[in-house]
Amino acid sequence: MRRSSGHALRAGHDSLALGVPESVPGTIFALAVTGGIEMRPREGRTILFGRNSDDVHVCVGADDRGVSRQHGVLLCEDNRWWVRNTGRLPIRLPGSRLLFHGEDPVPLTAGYSPLFVRGARNRDHLLEVYVASTAGDRPTARHLDPTQPPRLWRLAPDERAVLTVLGQRYLRHEAHPQPLTWRQTAEALAELFPAAGWTAKRVEHHVVAVRTRLSRDGVAGLTREEVGEPVGNALNDNLLRELMLSTTLIPPDLALLDHP
Repeated sequence: MRRSSGHALRAGHDSLALGVPESVPGTIFALAVTGGIEMRPREGRTILFGRNSDDVHVCVGADDRGVSRQHGVLLCEDNRWWVRNTGRLPIRLPGSRLLFHGEDPVPLTAGYSPLFVRGARNRDHLLEVYVASTAGDRPTARHLDPTQPPRLWRLAPDERAVLTVLGQRYLRHEAHPQPLTWRQTAEALAELFPAAGWTAKRVEHHVVAVRTRLSRDGVAGLTREEVGEPVGNALNDNLLRELMLSTTLIPPDLALLDHP
């Protein structure tokens, strides 16, 4: 039977840690659909999560037999919290990293970390984790605050045209999309703008300029040094996903292909 030295959190639409005592630095909050727990840091403390509600502190994927009965553990060691996978299927960490059974635990950073527990039939179950960085630090409800707009990246008209053509498979929501090649992009642009003199080299120049600019502003995965060899389509794939996640490029931009 599990033991706990923490405070239970209720599930619902409220903030992750609403209604729990004020935290100390290193306090961890873990919440799933069915509820959660808040625990202050102390060497050796653990929080178990998985499908069997009787044997874990946080029940995750209660109706999904693809989730192990004890799928993972949050443990306090060396004055910080770590996550270890004890289940059969991987846990997806921030940055899309997969943590497998038997691997060394991964440290959690201060602040919010979503952990996705893989289940059967491509189901993912969310475990929200928050580690307090200072005394009193905890998630708070902001129901009436203005919505924070995404960071839009400035694109010149030629850059927008190139990236819309390059990433049209992403904008069309195709399964497993890949960027067009420089040549394919140049040929498509030449059909849209016959007098503009588009070439594969010119396309590459514009895309590299955008990647360089975003990389300097902190977007990860846009340089060869970060990705490593062989690069393949990774740099342009990462670029297009960032542009879509930030809503800099959106599906209505495809109108350019019909009405240049």
